[in-house]
Amino acid sequence: MNAVGIVAEYDPFHLGHSYHIAQTRRLLGENVPVVCVMSGSWRQRGECALTDKWTRAELALRGGADLVLELPLPWAVSSAEGFARGAVELLKSAGVVDTLSFGSESGDGEALKALASTLESAEYRKALRTELDKGVPFAAAREKAAEKCVGKTVHLLRGTNDSLGVEYLRAAGDELGYVTVKRKGVSHDSVCPADGFASATLIRRLIRAGEWAAAEEWLPGGSVKRLQTAGITDMKNVERAFLARLRSMREEDFAALPDSGAAEGLPARLVKAAGKAEDLEAFYAQAKTKRYAHARIRRLALWAFLGLTAADRGDRPEYLRVLGMNGRGKVLLREMKKKASLPVLTKPAHIRELGEAAQALFAMECRGTDLFGLCFDKAKPCGMDYTTGPAII
Repeated sequence: MNAVGIVAEYDPFHLGHSYHIAQTRRLLGENVPVVCVMSGSWRQRGECALTDKWTRAELALRGGADLVLELPLPWAVSSAEGFARGAVELLKSAGVVDTLSFGSESGDGEALKALASTLESAEYRKALRTELDKGVPFAAAREKAAEKCVGKTVHLLRGTNDSLGVEYLRAAGDELGYVTVKRKGVSHDSVCPADGFASATLIRRLIRAGEWAAAEEWLPGGSVKRLQTAGITDMKNVERAFLARLRSMREEDFAALPDSGAAEGLPARLVKAAGKAEDLEAFYAQAKTKRYAHARIRRLALWAFLGLTAADRGDRPEYLRVLGMNGRGKVLLREMKKKASLPVLTKPAHIRELGEAAQALFAMECRGTDLFGLCFDKAKPCGMDYTTGPAII
């Protein structure tokens, strides 16, 4: 084995994440290097990360990771399929990762792999198209179509981590081995701690409410001090900026967003909601329907705010950008530079040596980080992607 890959947001890195890494090493060997692909400034659910990506990478390294790579913006803020595809492509391109590890509610890797194979079949795609043509929301259509193919094991798509694990396995194909660690304690969005763990949702809520002592119980030692030093974000700081962008958009602008629902009339609904909403929650509530889920609307609003379009997300990322490393990670990085099928960026200046597509992707990342800087109580200056190097411990 070379190294094991993990995909995460680490927002923030908590005891559950430490448990996942520890269990992965229990299964694969105590000395196996861990490469993490981590989203940057913005989250898949259409919100800003709790703090900057370099601080989060540092906390991941202190929690057991060896090398942290950035999942570029267009994939980090995509639906589960796009998120998984971009992250797994990075792991495969690194040239040093041969196994994927992910958490799951079921802990049943074989069943998840079988379900992933089913979702790649022509039978499933035909059944999915039939359900979507009926006007069924994608998540429900996906489950109904899969049920026709696999029967009772379709319930695995209802678990947040199980469902995402299926997408990881679809993206991995036969190129990566896999292990799954059964999720312990709380569910993904639970606000009630259990079995010594708390969800990232609860931890973010406590921190943003200033309840640091309560949050500290669920974080590795030293995390609170580091987070306080780095500074904490809040979507309230950019809410008016979001609304300003949404109100300035026309139907054709919304139609250019990924998963825009242009053929189903969603852009007109978004324009109407933007004109009436007094805050973001009102916009989400007015735009969503049974067919258009809340998470989808949130992502569309974020893509609009960031100035991204469907055309900005290519088939795969253009480079491997290092956000952090420890001693073992440095050794792995040297090997990666020899074997990777994508360029490796350890310094921002290296982007100037790459092609037009890579430079365009990096420019998008920079714009996303600059806008993320507005989420802090005291706005951060532009240019952090050029002035901040990888975290090293």
